[in-house]
Amino acid sequence: MRNRRNIPPRGKPKVAVVVEGETEAWYLTMLNRNEHNAKFQIKPEIPQRKSLTDQYDKVQSLAKDYDHVIWMIDMDVILKETREAKKGQLRPLDEFLKYKDSLDSVSNVTVIINQPCIEFWLLLHFEFTNAPFEDCARAEIRLIKHLTDYAKTQKYYTREGDDIYLKLKEQLPPAIANSKRFGDFDPENPDRGYSAMHKLYGILGLS
Repeated sequence: MRNRRNIPPRGKPKVAVVVEGETEAWYLTMLNRNEHNAKFQIKPEIPQRKSLTDQYDKVQSLAKDYDHVIWMIDMDVILKETREAKKGQLRPLDEFLKYKDSLDSVSNVTVIINQPCIEFWLLLHFEFTNAPFEDCARAEIRLIKHLTDYAKTQKYYTREGDDIYLKLKEQLPPAIANSKRFGDFDPENPDRGYSAMHKLYGILGLS
């Protein structure tokens, strides 16, 4: 039996979500605040060190204590460092895919990829595209065409009564449908826009 010493004895069970940065954590915190019908309470986890190895180790550790663990990973930095890798070096993309393959066999772990970043998931609330995005800045430019006041700040994401989740909640069903259209991540075409965020909403019982 798994030792779930970190799970409180009362209230909703928690799903731990390992993320790289604050933007994802703000979004998940607002989802948690607004979706009272979710099966799980979300607990965002930002590792102190953010290398792929550190994140992978954190996921493995949390999987011993939580009913479910999600590794939410942005591809922009991985692909940038892969392009810059010198001949003979382990490419970050190959390293990530190795970790992903290992975790795919763990029943209570789900890996969710956003390419290039979570802003692409926000963009799917307004349109479907699988166009390639070299970096997150380009996804933000595309998003701002629809969400004209968008700002990557804690104040914008968490404003009481007008947070990022509430702003987009009406468009959530098409966003989930758009995410499902992608199927599996294609490592042969890693630059294409991609999001598997529908998996999160499936786990939470919200789709």
